[in-house]
Amino acid sequence: MEYKDQIDVANSELGTKVVYCSDEFFADSGRMLQPTEPVYIEDKYDANGKWMDGWESRRRRDGKNDFCFIRLGSPSIIENFNIDTTHFTGNFAPGISILGCYVPGGTTDDRVVDGSAVSEWFDLLDKKNLDGDSHNLFSCKSDKPLTHLKLTLHPDGGIARFRAFGNKWFDQTKYEITGTNVISKKSGARAIYANDEHFGCLSNVLEKHEPQSMADGWETRRRRKAGNDWGLIALAQPAKVHEIIVDTSFFKGNFPDTFSISTANISNIDDNTLLEVSKTWDKIIERKKLGMNKINIFKKEDLLHEQEITHIRIDIFPDGGIARLKLIGDFI
Repeated sequence: MEYKDQIDVANSELGTKVVYCSDEFFADSGRMLQPTEPVYIEDKYDANGKWMDGWESRRRRDGKNDFCFIRLGSPSIIENFNIDTTHFTGNFAPGISILGCYVPGGTTDDRVVDGSAVSEWFDLLDKKNLDGDSHNLFSCKSDKPLTHLKLTLHPDGGIARFRAFGNKWFDQTKYEITGTNVISKKSGARAIYANDEHFGCLSNVLEKHEPQSMADGWETRRRRKAGNDWGLIALAQPAKVHEIIVDTSFFKGNFPDTFSISTANISNIDDNTLLEVSKTWDKIIERKKLGMNKINIFKKEDLLHEQEITHIRIDIFPDGGIARLKLIGDFI
């Protein structure tokens, strides 16, 4: 089950992980965060019993409930849940509830688990009944940004996959953006050329919506020769730029090591000619390191000029992928 314009922020490939579990006797809680579909292997058993592809606790005899704490890979806002009990028939959890909280970066998970770092837990899902061998779909009650979740099973049992659909949340208050993304498709910008678009097109970096996966960005193949990969983008009209944002969301082992951007202010020139002359354009930002799976921000003091521009050339070294590129400024 997928939701349009939303991603599974609980996906383990995004860095989400279980940081504490009350009981996972029959099946490891971390399995429920896997992006793959759950499988059932008829004759597979381990030391504790039937092997199940998901989280499964033992049978409670004390009147209490099993639970686990989950740290999201990035702060996120969740809109929908899919509690998938596929293959769990006589052993699924009959009920579930979910809480969420937001703690500042650098807070250790143990302080979330013991409650010492949490000012407030938000109700995301009141106790709901679950059906076995089914996709149980629910809406999230809160639209607040979250870093951690607490899942409670009522009282015990198993779920195959836990999906939390929404989008990564970026704290805009951490820095001030004044201006327009002058290379957004919405602003009329267009990708002219990229020397390599093996896994994803350069035009993807101009999209307005939040990136959905690696496929929703520009990604080149692994470079086995000298040199680097690059692309050209045309603005809809002249602009001045005072901030650059390179979003490498989803790109972890395959993001570029460094990048640079050159610019020009030209008119009445055909695209083929641009490919050659772009090598001589003035840098607006020299080569800078990039971090994986993050929004990399380069402010005014990082830029080499504030001249009017109509075209840019982005060079990535030596290769790799980026999800979005934004040049914040003002049209002239």
